[in-house]
Amino acid sequence: MKNTPINSEIVDQKISESGIQQVGKASIREIKKLVDQIEGATGDKFIRMEMGIPGLPPNKYGVEAQIDALESGVAAIYPDIQGVAALKSEISLFAKNFLDIDVKAEGCLPTVGSMQGSFASFLLLSRIYKGRNTTLFIDPGFPVHKMQHKVLNLEFETFDVYNYRGEALKDKLESYFSQGHIHSVIYSNPNNPSWICFTEKELKIIGDLANKYDVVVMEDLAYFAMDFRKDYSVPGQGPYQPSVAKYTDNYILFISSSKAFSYAGERIGMLVIADGLFQRKFENLKNYYVSDGFGYSMVFGTIYPLSSGTSHSAQYGLLGVLKAANESKFNFVEEVKVYGDKAKEMKRIFIENGFNIVYEKDENDPIADGFYFTFSYPGIDGVELLNKLVYYGISAISLAITGSERIEGIRACVSLVKESQFADLEYRLKTFDKHHK
Repeated sequence: MKNTPINSEIVDQKISESGIQQVGKASIREIKKLVDQIEGATGDKFIRMEMGIPGLPPNKYGVEAQIDALESGVAAIYPDIQGVAALKSEISLFAKNFLDIDVKAEGCLPTVGSMQGSFASFLLLSRIYKGRNTTLFIDPGFPVHKMQHKVLNLEFETFDVYNYRGEALKDKLESYFSQGHIHSVIYSNPNNPSWICFTEKELKIIGDLANKYDVVVMEDLAYFAMDFRKDYSVPGQGPYQPSVAKYTDNYILFISSSKAFSYAGERIGMLVIADGLFQRKFENLKNYYVSDGFGYSMVFGTIYPLSSGTSHSAQYGLLGVLKAANESKFNFVEEVKVYGDKAKEMKRIFIENGFNIVYEKDENDPIADGFYFTFSYPGIDGVELLNKLVYYGISAISLAITGSERIEGIRACVSLVKESQFADLEYRLKTFDKHHK
């Protein structure tokens, strides 16, 4: 090992102690723990890009509303399982203002982060049809969604969308849907980890096929309105956050408060279910629940036994955020544009030091600068690249654990990287390039 920025003997020792066979194949949390230990032993700070967590302070509207709720005594009272009525109405209004969709308040459910929303949805959707047992993942995607499937012992199939953009997506999706075993499909938009964003043409393809084959679409909007190429920040005025909800009434949306609202610590998210789906009845649900109603089974048969609802005070915090956004008092998009600024500069540094961007186009347009980007280095696959980068004080995750077929790639998250670290990042990448040319 050449003279690397981080003491290679200590890195070797900590990797050995961790039991991780290859850093490039480790999970996000395993990498975080390893890097924490290396930093503790060496005193050297890493360029931390492994965790997809916000790097901004929580917004004041949420904090103030939550404090007011706590002081009023809500911590002593169980919230309704279906959520605080005022919050449900505000979520419905937010969907109208920023997605331009009409959805009744009854189908707007607060959850313990989007993670609970997805877990509950996976469980319920696996039971709506007797003859369909499989979720389709449009990858690359959030690795924990597949972990949730494994915990629940649910079937899933995947494909990497990289080679199926635009019109090619139709034939690819139809090749799965036409087999008759798919009950639902999931993707994120903007995408974690690649930061690709589906075009309106692609969303219409997904929606049209969902209608044709009666497949439920789960759209993960964890990075709501964070495609900064367009301004989605003005309530009730286009352009709006693109969504499959414009093309089908067979959808579930997962909307997170973690990134766009910088409110990750309170674990509060939104599950938005289309009116038609919420009211729909599925005969097979009676084998598992007291009702065949989709919405009823979601609230009282799935969310109830999972958590008996969501933190009471956090619901009021989210209510404060949404109310401020709906009333144009809080431009949440402007608050998080710093992620795009950092991504643009970091990508420049990577490219100028011998690295390439893996997912670089949305059909014919250059990809947005945002929360994530993907990179590679010529001649080294992603797993081995990550194995090496840890010695240079750079942490991220391999695309291999996200369902991507671009195994040469690595996902970088910009949120925890400070601008004061850019010079150090450039030095470390320049050193890596010098050692591996």
